[in-house]
Amino acid sequence: MQPTPSTRAPKPPQRKRRVPLWDNARWIAITLVVIGHGILPLIGEDDAAYSVYLFIYSFHVAVFVTVSGYFAKSGPPNARAMRQVLTDIVFPYFIFETIWTVIRFALGGDFVLDYTTASWTLWFLIALAIWRIALPFLVLLRYPLLIAIAISIGAGYAVEIDSTLALARTFGMFPFFVFGWKLRQWRITDRWLDLPTAVTWRWRAGAIALFAGLLVVLPIAIETWRDLRLRRFMLYDESYESIGYDEPWSGAIRLFLLLLAMLLAVAFLVLMPRRTTWFTAFGSATMYIYLLHSFVLFPLRETPLLEGQQPWWVLPAMIVFCIGVSVVLSLKSVRRVFRPLVEPRARWLFRPEPATATGTLVLPPEALPPAPSAPRTAAEDATAPDARPPGGDPRDGERGA
Repeated sequence: MQPTPSTRAPKPPQRKRRVPLWDNARWIAITLVVIGHGILPLIGEDDAAYSVYLFIYSFHVAVFVTVSGYFAKSGPPNARAMRQVLTDIVFPYFIFETIWTVIRFALGGDFVLDYTTASWTLWFLIALAIWRIALPFLVLLRYPLLIAIAISIGAGYAVEIDSTLALARTFGMFPFFVFGWKLRQWRITDRWLDLPTAVTWRWRAGAIALFAGLLVVLPIAIETWRDLRLRRFMLYDESYESIGYDEPWSGAIRLFLLLLAMLLAVAFLVLMPRRTTWFTAFGSATMYIYLLHSFVLFPLRETPLLEGQQPWWVLPAMIVFCIGVSVVLSLKSVRRVFRPLVEPRARWLFRPEPATATGTLVLPPEALPPAPSAPRTAAEDATAPDARPPGGDPRDGERGA
């Protein structure tokens, strides 16, 4: 006898399939972040290191933020989305900021627990939280990308906007986040994955030519870039006046760098493999790499080991070392150990009641216990299908992607 629809067990919900293209882009982008931080002590004396540094910083942060914006939700925030902001961003920020405070104190510094000034790489968590919260409001308006660009350029004229709560970088890099969201609205992934291989290589040839031209231009005029303080512009963490530009046209420099970085970000994505590679699985570990690599590089940054003129082989050796750091921090064993710090669930911190006194829902439906069912009549018992399979909803306790 065939099971009737009322007796057939419902299929468990399917997880969304991960697209290798984006995981490849995530891991390579975060590896470039590690390389950029790793070679930073070399750029003062080594023109080659400074050229590599400028090349990486011309697009790698834009890629990292663009990918974050691509997967950001722009609809009205529900309870699950708000909870994820806390568990994925806010809680890790407080955890790691506290850790850095303790480290500085252990090394002889003052114990100053200041959560308004992010330590080293933690600025991104503050910015990401603000971007996620602001995006649903921004997309209610026409031309959100143009508005974000105007905010970025305008913020550079305000000396008062500084590193407090990472506001300078939050406003400065906001266009990249909105740009990523726009790429998703244009359905760029579906269009790109549907293209024949021969067509994709025409685009990739153009991307390679663009990056090759950049690699030629940067070393040729390296002293000019130093004089123009180009590196400080690429960090988006200072006003134009603080950098040394108080002319009315200073915002044009940021506009040029924003547009160039967006173009390079697209070129970078075009070059990403569309298939699964040996590092595709590492793409889900980017936050682990981002938060943990600074502890590995901290001794190199704070000691004179890499100061002064270095042999030619130090630069390639540091690049290889940073790639190795990125690989190691992507391993499942590392993620298992540091999961409570990077992905704290903190269930004990959330209120147990499903709603406030006024009835406002404060927990996502799947996090709530099953509601007691009202008594049913015999007719309803005979006709109504089961609301849940035995054992409860299979999604209970599942962490959002």
